Amino acid sequence: MSTATLEAMRGLPGLHEYMDELEGRLHEVVSVHGGLVSVVGEEALSAGGKRLRPLLVFLSTPNGEQPSIAAGVAVELVHMATLVHDDLIDGARLRRGRAAAWSTYGEAAARAAGDYLFARAFAALAEAGNPGAVTVLARATLALARGEALQRSQQGDPATSVESYLERCALKTGTLFEAACILGAGLAPESRLGDFGLWLGVAFQIADDILDCADNRSETGKLAGTDLREGTPTLPLLLAARQDEVIRVALAGGPSEGALARVAATGALEESREVALDYASRARACLNGEVFREELEALTHAVVNRER
Repeated sequence: MSTATLEAMRGLPGLHEYMDELEGRLHEVVSVHGGLVSVVGEEALSAGGKRLRPLLVFLSTPNGEQPSIAAGVAVELVHMATLVHDDLIDGARLRRGRAAAWSTYGEAAARAAGDYLFARAFAALAEAGNPGAVTVLARATLALARGEALQRSQQGDPATSVESYLERCALKTGTLFEAACILGAGLAPESRLGDFGLWLGVAFQIADDILDCADNRSETGKLAGTDLREGTPTLPLLLAARQDEVIRVALAGGPSEGALARVAATGALEESREVALDYASRARACLNGEVFREELEALTHAVVNRER
């Protein structure tokens, strides 16, 4: 994410106060029961992050209404829970440059901590007394699970279709962005902010997958090329594998030495970026008179152009 874009938003009326209250509430919700799961959850919180999903809640709030702290807390805790579980499933030892929970506390503790964060997310939203909001978050969480299952089925398969990859992006990333916007908009049926969030999330994920192929380190603190080494078929890898047999073999689980350097030579990174830009454009087309339309538009550019 462009640091300049986020910094420019810090001066928005009420945002600093919202984020401060959100941070305090996150720690309160995670630490309430104590024990090892709370310790692991607190460490996940302390690792930081952009808090992009709560930001979407704030930016989607209609004029004259107070942005929901409960909604911001809930979507961020679900996001954190997926990170803890994803690291465990993938065997990733680093998260944002720090030791992943499972590598420090063990697999059982990480699994329990992720479940705990999911539970605390729903508890925070339920306490706000809006059953419709709980339904929105439940639908998004189910989509996350479906996306993870889809990724498992695609692992090591360079013949994965682009359409199937994009479906995975929508499920694993887009639906939680969508939920954040719907919750922020107060579940207003006439709002298209849910669609905005969905397309923004797809653009964000494609950009993330490009960074994994292009940078020395990804934003998670992992070495670049993680997707290739793990056989995760992302858009740039799928497009590159169509042109280069070395990349195709590596994506299927064969030797990966030198394969990542060949991806850029195929033009797959530029082609993938065009797809990300298209989804960002789709997101912008959903906007219509929102209070923070300018900032929401800025996010569509920032997620594609970010350097980490």
